[in-house]
Amino acid sequence: MAMLKRRMITLGTIATLAIAALAYAYWTGTGTGSGTAVVADGGTVLVTGTVAPGTQPGTSSGVSFTAANATEAPIRITDVHLVSIATDGAHSACDIDDLSMEDVTQNHDVPAGATSEALPNDGSLVYVNTAVNQDACKGATLTLTLSST
Repeated sequence: MAMLKRRMITLGTIATLAIAALAYAYWTGTGTGSGTAVVADGGTVLVTGTVAPGTQPGTSSGVSFTAANATEAPIRITDVHLVSIATDGAHSACDIDDLSMEDVTQNHDVPAGATSEALPNDGSLVYVNTAVNQDACKGATLTLTLSST
């Protein structure tokens, strides 16, 4: 009987060790795969300009700029460019070709979520004095359409 008991204990121990060894088994292998991601498109900023009062023929007026950035990342503005000028309806006879502004270099990062970030460099709206009567522009409200790169 003692011999049978010893064999049962030995068999029990071997069975326990075998189960324990199986509990630590694992697979090895190699593999490949792929994934996709979408990179943000960069977004845009809204640049607005404010012309100093007193624009008249033969002068230039300062133009200050602000930018809004509704994206979640900063956006760099390199230059501000004057696209067009329009007048209010009462001054439609105003010759806007007499007004101009050179591109204004900024090299400025507009922070994410900015609503009115002042840009560092001002422009200059030039009103050429011509030999033609320019009274049609007196009191006109000018709207500058700007773009930025």
